[in-house]
Amino acid sequence: MQESVNSTILHVDMDAFYASVSIRENPKLKGKPVVVGAGARGVVLSANYQAREYGIRAAMPVGRARRLAPNAVFVSPDHEKYSEVSDSVMAIFRKYTPYVEPLSLDEAFLDVTGVRKLFGSGIEIAQKIRSEVFTTEKITCSVGIAHNKFIAKLASGHCKPDGWLEVKPEAMLQFLHPLPVSAIWGVGPATEEQLTRLGLRTVADIANTPLNTLIRALGDAAGNSLYELAWGRDFREVTIDEPDKSISAAETFSSDLEDSQEILRELLRLTEKATSRMRTRQLMANTISIKVRFADFKTISKSKTVDLPISGTQECYLVAKKLYESLKLDGARIRLVGISLENLIDQSDSVEQLTLGQRPVGWRQAEAAVDDVSEKFGQGAVRPARLIGD
Repeated sequence: MQESVNSTILHVDMDAFYASVSIRENPKLKGKPVVVGAGARGVVLSANYQAREYGIRAAMPVGRARRLAPNAVFVSPDHEKYSEVSDSVMAIFRKYTPYVEPLSLDEAFLDVTGVRKLFGSGIEIAQKIRSEVFTTEKITCSVGIAHNKFIAKLASGHCKPDGWLEVKPEAMLQFLHPLPVSAIWGVGPATEEQLTRLGLRTVADIANTPLNTLIRALGDAAGNSLYELAWGRDFREVTIDEPDKSISAAETFSSDLEDSQEILRELLRLTEKATSRMRTRQLMANTISIKVRFADFKTISKSKTVDLPISGTQECYLVAKKLYESLKLDGARIRLVGISLENLIDQSDSVEQLTLGQRPVGWRQAEAAVDDVSEKFGQGAVRPARLIGD
């Protein structure tokens, strides 16, 4: 397999995306260390660059972040706003090329090889995108430009924040080989430790190690992958984005819960939140998944694919409830519970089926009415009886 050095791939990564959007929504936060993460027992979703100077990083417990930066401003995440801004940014990308592969809400690969005659060089396209994103959404992004995805992503990481960097094929090894082995995709702490034991600390060290040695140490797949990437070879194409694959909601409790009924009550609340978002987007789920995190941070999940896609709160909750009860966690101290609605399809593509004994009207009509009221008066204006008082 060969890769084309004539390709132009961009990796666009928003700068401290969640924190930047939160600051944009509240300009008084500008210039202050800002951390997105709610509750003493939650985790950090994002931190702006001022907060990162204190050592705060994403996925860090909020309690620890508060100890590192007691003067930082901690804000609750606004997932609906983040999704809205992300949709706008992705739409900007698609103005330049249909070949857009989002990796998350705040980053994507773009293949602009076929549009260079229309919009200019990779650098020119990157500059146009950066300018349009800032003009439209008042947030910044960094862009890596290269002939493949691996090098483009590395480049964007080296020009943050609010920059761009092009790595030309002839300069690739000069850029790549001095980097630490952890810069290579797939090298986590365990693999890095294995490589260190072999005396391999830089990408150049891996590139100059016989392939058979890497395969013996790491296995066939990992050994081959590391060797290819160490020489800057990445054969993966930019994959055009498909519609949302999942919608999720989770809650980290202020104190560990042990009562199953209380946990199921929270699971119902989260299901209501997720299914409402799903119906707003006119989607239905084929798979329901739940996640449970214990007091010791151990996390387990379980999922079920249903016979036909569903979108109702009650339908999804009954599946989630059975999944939770099948885990037999009575008495366990639960720190977090979450639900994910997966393998989503458009409602127009679904085939509706009545379960034996189920009324054709009832829950679904009631939920449609709730959605209408929520749209007019706000989320939570009408709620399941079991949640009244929350």
